Amino acid sequence: MIRLNCDYLEGCHPSILKKLTDTNLEQTPGYGTDHYCAEAADAIRKAFSCPESHVHFLVGGTQANMTVISAALRPYEGVLCADSGHINVHETGAIESTGHKCLALPAKDGRITASQVSVATAMQADDEHTVKPGMVYISMSTETGTVYNLSQLKDLYYTCKQLGLYLFIDGARLGYGLAAPTGDLTAADVAKYCDVFTVGGTKMGALFGEAVVINNPELNVRFRYMIKQKGGMLAKGRLLGIQFSALMENGLYFELGKKAVDQAMRIRTALMEAGFAFHVDSPTNQLFPIFTDDQWEKLEDAFALEFNGRIDEDHVVLRVCTSWCTPDEYVDQFIEMIKGL
Repeated sequence: MIRLNCDYLEGCHPSILKKLTDTNLEQTPGYGTDHYCAEAADAIRKAFSCPESHVHFLVGGTQANMTVISAALRPYEGVLCADSGHINVHETGAIESTGHKCLALPAKDGRITASQVSVATAMQADDEHTVKPGMVYISMSTETGTVYNLSQLKDLYYTCKQLGLYLFIDGARLGYGLAAPTGDLTAADVAKYCDVFTVGGTKMGALFGEAVVINNPELNVRFRYMIKQKGGMLAKGRLLGIQFSALMENGLYFELGKKAVDQAMRIRTALMEAGFAFHVDSPTNQLFPIFTDDQWEKLEDAFALEFNGRIDEDHVVLRVCTSWCTPDEYVDQFIEMIKGL
């Protein structure tokens, strides 16, 4: 069985495993105060051209999202997001558990717009009977594999500034988003046009972990207190620093993102040539082709894909997802299967 249903099924990139093994018996201070975390933070600031930003390492994506949002918002504030946003549909109410509501906006392709933010904020402004928006959350790439372009991101950022909202970019799949062939965002753009963003490790070749990059110093006040309280602080923090140091070395993080997207684009081309339609036109490592039930049944014999919804009585949407280490032979076999359908 070949699994093309997820991008964090494998362990970690060999360079990370080697670095973890080589440093295994070293003694270092705990809780991310070691020199490996410091080196990794410097490397991330350099890679994203944000020399003044604060970088923190957390154990996972849900902990990172929950910690950032709960640290930024007042008790009566909520976070605007796409209705398909990870915090809204895939984190078991983690945000709500901190006392903050996810204020979901309709987003057919996973992206929300500056005008939606403006309207939603105006509708809920200065009314103590409703939750007040305090932050906007977007994913890059989104849960449907789409990406924001530079113009869209700038519009969101400046709209947030005008309305007094923080803009938070969930970068769990940031490396894949930046590798999109149709995208025009650079790593520096991501850091420049938001208050805080994450650099994903779990889905991008690390064993686990996310880096939180805080560009707005207001959000860094006592942030480590929040990390500890929300369960995101790792006692053996150097395990996170070592991993991100390896990912940032010689641009490996961005190379891994490109590899996954290149493999996905091979599959996308084959699907298009075979006449398959897509539920969402995605330029990243997540594809959402439409199959008949009969085709799905045939695919299941050899490939694990993720069921993403039903179009009608006879058609389904499946997610085909490549990763940082999807080998050519997996892609070759899937393409041959597609041709046979």
